Amino acid sequence: MDAFMKVAIEEAKKGLQEGGIPIGSVLVRNNKIIGRGHNRRVQENDPVMHAEIDCLRSAGRIGSYRGTVLYSTLMPCYLCAGAVVQFGIKKVTVGETKNFSGAREFMESHGVEVVNLDLDECKSMMRAFIRTKPELWDEDIGRL
Repeated sequence: MDAFMKVAIEEAKKGLQEGGIPIGSVLVRNNKIIGRGHNRRVQENDPVMHAEIDCLRSAGRIGSYRGTVLYSTLMPCYLCAGAVVQFGIKKVTVGETKNFSGAREFMESHGVEVVNLDLDECKSMMRAFIRTKPELWDEDIGRL
């Protein structure tokens, strides 16, 4: 498995251990992680603290995002896809899309290359979470 996705999975597990939603993300430039984060909506009582947003915040102001790759354990939603497009991130690698199809077409329509690794570990982690906390999941994806 890709080393950067392994770190995103570690972030997802950290979020779950904190009582949150198990989604993790890392931002990579020149084969180096420059930002990492996990979904902290529950922990921070912040409706927009998705994993990708937390990751971008941890990277800080880096000027141009040219040449960066965003990794996420789950396909980004429209909020996070909007940040990808806004900042000009041209490649997103995701762990899975079975549990949430997200905003792939939106990103691709804006020139973002999207790679789905279709990882069993990511799928089973999200499936178990959705099964045990369906109301929290529905809140996270705006389905309430």
